[in-house]
Order: sequence, then C-alpha cells, then structure tokens
Amino acid sequence: MGKTAIDETSTDGEFKRTESSFRSWISSKEGCDIPAVADRYHLYISYACPWASRCFATLKLKGLDHAIGVTSTKPKWERTKEGESHFGWTFPSSDNEEPGAQPDPINDAKTVRELYDIANPNYTGKYTVPVLWDKAKKTIVNNESSDIIRMLNSEFNHLAKRPDFDLYPRDLQAKIDEVNAWVYDSINNGVYRCGFATKQKPYEEAFEALFNALDRCEDILSKQRYLCGNVFTEADLRLFKTLIRFDEVYVVHFKCNKKLIREYPNLFNFVKDVYQMDRISDTVRMDHIKKHYYGSHPSINPYGVIPVGSVIDYSTPHDRHKFNT
Repeated sequence: MGKTAIDETSTDGEFKRTESSFRSWISSKEGCDIPAVADRYHLYISYACPWASRCFATLKLKGLDHAIGVTSTKPKWERTKEGESHFGWTFPSSDNEEPGAQPDPINDAKTVRELYDIANPNYTGKYTVPVLWDKAKKTIVNNESSDIIRMLNSEFNHLAKRPDFDLYPRDLQAKIDEVNAWVYDSINNGVYRCGFATKQKPYEEAFEALFNALDRCEDILSKQRYLCGNVFTEADLRLFKTLIRFDEVYVVHFKCNKKLIREYPNLFNFVKDVYQMDRISDTVRMDHIKKHYYGSHPSINPYGVIPVGSVIDYSTPHDRHKFNT
C-alpha cells in the first residue's frame, strides 16, 4: 500500500517527515558513473509542491531548460492503483486535460508511483516529487530536493546558459547551511508540522516555532536584502517557496493563522523581490497550489472547497533595492 505525507504522523499526534530514499549524485568529474551530460536526465515536478518547485526554479535560474526536460503532474492527488486507497501525483492523459500539466513523455507513466515501481519494484516508501530521472539507466537518480538543487547549481555549469549564477557560493556555504537548518525545521517543514498535527500540543509547539522563525527572518531582512547578506542564495529560494504559499494556503488549510506574510513589511517585500527575478514567476502557479492543498487532504478539508483568497499581486513595486545602494 502506498504512503503519503499524511501517513507520517506519530501516535502522539506529531508530523515527522521521513528521509528521501534515492540519493545518487550526478557529477561533472570525468569518468564518473552518473555524468552531467545533456538530454540524459528528466525532472518530474508538481507546481503545487514547494520542494519540487524549488528544483524547477533552480533549473530555470541556471538556464538548463535545453539540457534537462521537465514534466509537471496534475495538482490534485488521485487514486494511483485500482483496488487501493492510496492517492498521489498523477499525469494527465493529454496536454489539454490540465493546464500546466503534461503526460509523461519518457516512460508513459500514468502516476509518479509507476516511476518508483520502475526504479525499484520492491519500493515501499512515499511516492514523492521531485523525481530526477536517469533516462539511460531507467531509474530515479535522486528524489531529495536539497540534493537536486545542489547538483543543478554546480554540476551542469558547462551546459548552463547562466554558469556564473551561483546559489551556493563557497564563501557563504557555512552561513547558508546554518540558515537552511532552522528555516527548514521551523518554516519549510514547520507549516506541515502545524497542518498535519492531530493533537493540540504538537500543533501549538510547531505553531510557536513557526512564528518565532518568521519573526527572526523579518528581523534579518530589515538589515539586509537576503537571508545571508545582499546576495541571493539557495536559502532565499527555499524560504520563498514556502512564503509564496503562506497567505493563500497555510494560513487557512494548515491553521498557521497568527499573522499573514503581507503583515510583515520586510518578508512581504522580500517575496515580491524574489518573485520578480527573471524566470521565477514561471515556476509559480497559484491555481495548482490551491487545487492541490485544498483538494488532496480530505482529512483536513473533506469537501475540497477552495477558498477564493485575496489574489495578491506580487508584481507590484518593492523596496529591497535600498540595500544595494
């Protein structure tokens, strides 16, 4: 029986995310087993998933569209196998079925679950995106977004249209790792710890940690343009992909309702700043985001009603340029 993130709640009501299972590494080094070459790899994503979406954004920022293909699933989970209750990521049957989603052009899979079954017929874990697929070996290279971001950032520079765009500069790596650690625990994963908690105590603990971390980000961004200084890094991309979903989804669906992001002056301007970077807006589809969360978790939203929301315009002017003067 397939598993989803909803199944990762412990007996004490706390959401505990399991580790990714496929962690092979693509390398640009000569003679390596999994070489960084064009047209060998394919990235499966969902616009709805923040983890997959940040991989897609990295690919776009580096200018690797021509070298690595991308296919997006439909946003709303559907049944993945006849006779089973598992719901997960599926592909449309045609390009016209769901705007923004495409049929699988590599394996003709109907579901992401099928990709995992091809890679490992004995697999028993979650069927998650992102999936970085090796067309030569017909298997999953990696399904951990933090690894995929690093590989796209550093191992494909000889193919990238923007090889000098570096999300993980050497002089900031220790700082980036430090920021990623607490942002992941309290914010990226923190919203899920709030939303998937099934008891009051773990929910309130996650809620407090989440908003303490958002306050910390607000303070940092009051003094500099980005989280690790005045240079955009992967730490900013990882935070952005959670914040862009916050007011439209997490506040309501995951009960993160203490404060909206647009009530934080620096965080809100930061989100607009990143959204307006070249090619980033291409990786944000709010229609997919809302369809997924409100339609895929019946234990939280049994009728699947999608809140209308406030339709935030992230293309309006921001004030973040003041830190570069």
